[in-house]
Amino acid sequence: MTPAEISALLDSEDYGDRLKALNLIRALERAEAFELICKAIADSNARVRYAAVSQMASLGHQDRDRTRTILIDRLENDSETDVQAAAADALGALQFSDVYPALEAAYQRSSDWVLQFSIVATLGELGDRRAFELLATALESPTDLIRTAAVAALGELGDERAIPLLLPLTSDDDWQIRHRLAQALQRFTHPDAQAALAELSQDKAAAVAAAARGEGLESA
Repeated sequence: MTPAEISALLDSEDYGDRLKALNLIRALERAEAFELICKAIADSNARVRYAAVSQMASLGHQDRDRTRTILIDRLENDSETDVQAAAADALGALQFSDVYPALEAAYQRSSDWVLQFSIVATLGELGDRRAFELLATALESPTDLIRTAAVAALGELGDERAIPLLLPLTSDDDWQIRHRLAQALQRFTHPDAQAALAELSQDKAAAVAAAARGEGLESA
């Protein structure tokens, strides 16, 4: 279908047509696809907006300034948490290095674990050391997925202040957290981190022990 025909589908009253249009956009030349995605992001239906924002992760390089503005607007103002989380994911995928204040503010005002998880993971991708205190807080989250993401993100930051926060997790009951811990500690040369890796290399969970030995096995 032509861009004009797909644009007409985006104007349909049937949100199923609009979702179909988003799939068709994938076959277009990237500059044309970008313009139509920008249109879809303003859709009244949350599923359409979510799908459009998710595509921004691959199309946003077409106009980074415009993309940054759109994604921060969705992060801050969208009525649906899933759309906000997709915006955070896209900001990380596109490596916007100046968006930490917006991500921090969104994390602090939300109690939704999906959004908080996406923000923590994005902060790890961005590697902004201003995120250290927020990630230290996330490490105490009652939600295991957020804690796991915080462990990984602190490893990606590479800030040695994280080591004393991470070391107690060598005895965490959740093997997936210990697995992430082993991966995170591989990024540090500090003796305490290396000693913890030696301990984890004897972990009862094979994936944890392998990660501690630097074998790069994925968790099951």
